[in-house]
Amino acid sequence: MFRTVCAIGGSSITAADEIGQGYFKIIINWFGGWHHGQPEKAEGFCYVNDCVLAIRQLRNYFTRVLYVDLDLHHGNGVETAFYHSSTVLTYSVHKYESGFYPGTGSVECVGEGRGRGYSVNIPLKDGATDNTLNKVLERTLGKVVEKFKPDAIVCQCGADGISGDPHQAFNYTAKGLSAAVSRVISYDRPTLLLGGGGYNHANVARTWTTITGELLGIDLTKEDIPAHKHFTQYGPGFEMSIKASNMRNDNDSLYLESVINTVINNIGMIR
Repeated sequence: MFRTVCAIGGSSITAADEIGQGYFKIIINWFGGWHHGQPEKAEGFCYVNDCVLAIRQLRNYFTRVLYVDLDLHHGNGVETAFYHSSTVLTYSVHKYESGFYPGTGSVECVGEGRGRGYSVNIPLKDGATDNTLNKVLERTLGKVVEKFKPDAIVCQCGADGISGDPHQAFNYTAKGLSAAVSRVISYDRPTLLLGGGGYNHANVARTWTTITGELLGIDLTKEDIPAHKHFTQYGPGFEMSIKASNMRNDNDSLYLESVINTVINNIGMIR
């Protein structure tokens, strides 16, 4: 366990250090993204919070760091670490309802003290689609970047909101999550991309491969899965693309507008 924790934390710290020293503008560490770990305990399968460690390392080089969390679950460990900070802003789009882990991340949670306004939460209901994600990002994330003016960005790219995940909560596709990451990259800041949740392993691999290809200017969504020792896990279609299911989207326009308008009002607290 200790070796695993060292590898997870060390890889993200090293990546942050490489970005800070200017060797690379974008680094991907799909092994990272363990965002639930708390200062005094492990939580949510996370025995270390490499997101926090990477952000702290980046703060040795950059004044303001923006953390974007696209995982199905709220990035509670990262928010806790910086809830009173005005130099790190946490922005999380996640499922939020009674009984769903970790039970934090309501739209009213905005930070405290000097950090008031620097925690931005976008709670969604079941069935969120690519269009849902794109709408909230389009309406709010750009405003956060404009107001906060981050010097660097850390983005957690959890894939447990992808259609086919055992949680059966969100209905994203690999293409949709990749578009969200591309939006983050478009802000032209030094950026560290991390992995995260995802329990349909074949779809996690599809998603992170699609994102990697997109960053390299290669569209892999129409490709077939190449032959390898885990090939059978990608059936029955053996395609790189992931199709959305026909599950109901509970995020109707009235709910989304209410959340987005509240978030925009909260963003006004950023100084």
